[in-house]
Amino acid sequence: MTTETALKKLFEYEKTSFALGHAAGVIYYDGATVAPKGSGEVRAATLGELSRISYNLATSKETEEMIFTLMESLDKLDSVTQRKVKELHRANERTRKIPVEEYVRWQELTTKADDIWHGAKAKNDFKSFEKILGEVFDAARKLALYMEPGKHPYDTLLDMFERGLDREKCDSFFSSLKERIPGLISRVGKSRFQVDDSPLKQSFPIAKQREFSKFVMGVMGIDGNHCALGETEHPFTTSFSKFDVRMTTHYYADKFASSLYSVIHEGGHALYELNIGDNIAFSTIGGGASMAMHESMSRFYENIIGRSREFSGVILPWLKKEFSPLLDSVGEDDFYRMINKSTPSLVRIEADELTYCLHIMVRYELEKQMIEGSLTSAYLPAEWKRLYGEYLGVDVPNDTLGVLQDSHWSNGNIGYFPSYAIGSAYGAQYIDEINKDFDLFSAVRTGSLVKINKWFEEKVWRHGRLCDPDKLFESVCGSFKPDVYADYLEAKFKDIYHL
Repeated sequence: MTTETALKKLFEYEKTSFALGHAAGVIYYDGATVAPKGSGEVRAATLGELSRISYNLATSKETEEMIFTLMESLDKLDSVTQRKVKELHRANERTRKIPVEEYVRWQELTTKADDIWHGAKAKNDFKSFEKILGEVFDAARKLALYMEPGKHPYDTLLDMFERGLDREKCDSFFSSLKERIPGLISRVGKSRFQVDDSPLKQSFPIAKQREFSKFVMGVMGIDGNHCALGETEHPFTTSFSKFDVRMTTHYYADKFASSLYSVIHEGGHALYELNIGDNIAFSTIGGGASMAMHESMSRFYENIIGRSREFSGVILPWLKKEFSPLLDSVGEDDFYRMINKSTPSLVRIEADELTYCLHIMVRYELEKQMIEGSLTSAYLPAEWKRLYGEYLGVDVPNDTLGVLQDSHWSNGNIGYFPSYAIGSAYGAQYIDEINKDFDLFSAVRTGSLVKINKWFEEKVWRHGRLCDPDKLFESVCGSFKPDVYADYLEAKFKDIYHL
């Protein structure tokens, strides 16, 4: 095969691969939002067949020859095409090691598991989920060993979400946080200046909350022509392309802030995908660089911007007007302290910024044990409760608020959770870098985040997967420094709690 022919085949491959991913993504999104509850089996079968087609496309002799030809001709290719070819080669090297039936079974298994998880969470019925959850972990371990037989399977799974990440790096990162965060949490808990957030726990009409979501998305600069907001049990964002991004949230009448910060969090993900460079859209590198880079955006917008005094000043007038009289007596400083109230809690997605990483540490420890085989799904709820008592000092009253709260494991996203904590830490380093070009919080105070978005578009978003995530982060912030994150949390919560 000539280089010219191989380049044409690459274009055809990307076009077909994108179409298959698009179809699978729409089916998944539909299943998580509006599909009838009894549709899980047929959805699993369809997604299984789509995965079979994708596998056959990726491992065909023609594709193999195309990749081989282009790898041999790298010096003749432009830098973007070189990166496409290298990433495709890396992915296909892993995929080809997995037997096709195992590859298809994984898609069918995780689709069924997700369907069962929804019912189990709603009924607080872990027993109905226990068996298939064990099968998901067993299958994940098996796939990891197929892909990299000489490597610890959990290291392979971590690397799939954040290239180069392994247990050693995670242990080091979490150890650095443990040196400072628990002590700060303890001091916050003993402060005489505790926060009363009861005004946020009144009944806020859900129809009006939906209107507020549109307002917040407008402030964030999210293009409504290419991004939609749906509703689901566990909020997530999925991108079919930079021209079609889907966010979701979950509304609670008595937990108004839950959806607010869900929308801002998912909005950070959406902004990343909406601003991928046109030159790489629809290609093998046309998405976020990694999950930690993605979570650095979602957590930055959710917490560093969304829970800032300046953003509070932007959204509070709308809230006071539209939800009157619920917040009539709440001033800006009161509201700022309410949305930053810190106390150990049960549910990760509603955890405050200070205690959040402890929720991630629990999941990291459990994933390691499950993949290593020292813990089985039957004993997972008990170990979950034990670690929540040890790490956060809270009693877990039931499995809906405990081991069943997240959708990640049912979806097969084992190894994802550490990305949330690393992404949170990345976010703290963006602050100083932005301030070198303009005052971050003065920009927030204007009521439009467009200036901030343009900075991230130039520095991060448009590059997609043109380089490895650690290199991309270093190009923006220099070396990764977890202490910057601890410093940020210490300064913020000392101020809020007058420590």
